[in-house]
Amino acid sequence: MSNKMNIVGIGPGAREYLTLKALDVIENSDVLVGSKRSLDLFNNTNAEMVVLEPRDIPKTIKKAVSYLEEGFTVTVLSTGDPGFSGMLKTIKKLSPNTKVNVLPGISSIQLAAAKLEIPWDTANLLTIHGGKAPTEDLLDKLDNSRPNIILPNRHISELAEYLIDHGFSPEHGITICEKLSYPDEQIVHITLEEAKQMDFGYMCVVVI
Repeated sequence: MSNKMNIVGIGPGAREYLTLKALDVIENSDVLVGSKRSLDLFNNTNAEMVVLEPRDIPKTIKKAVSYLEEGFTVTVLSTGDPGFSGMLKTIKKLSPNTKVNVLPGISSIQLAAAKLEIPWDTANLLTIHGGKAPTEDLLDKLDNSRPNIILPNRHISELAEYLIDHGFSPEHGITICEKLSYPDEQIVHITLEEAKQMDFGYMCVVVI
């Protein structure tokens, strides 16, 4: 297979965070594969839209590969950057023989670091993204000597409860960056106990 599948990072959400190269590749694609939220950014293109549902990822990637084999230009949209909790790992696992062209994007991790003025090469970057509950090895990965920037699972309250249950003080500070790049983004500095009682959406980055 000489044709390569594009895996394009589309940034944290708002269109203005797209790179020019990403826009060029997307606008010249025959098929776009991504979440509905991702595809909605490009509803003015003529490409065929293939919605990537979490429960149907293997089936959808197989469909994308079949388009590629038929000679179409296929682009998979990955929110943030494909290489950090993104679609690169997924495609390499599900279709290891597929050649890919990876275009980086601005991760919500980077945007959170910028908003909080944290040099992110000094931070500890972690992900428990994907709906899984925190596991025992999270404690081993946390580094109390520097900021821990985490892509959490869907429930911030669950993460806060886990940390309290495993020895963190309820008064320990946590910063929650929600819906970064969107008009209704918010950044709140609260305690773990407060976070345990609050409800946040799934589009969050937390700093501990």
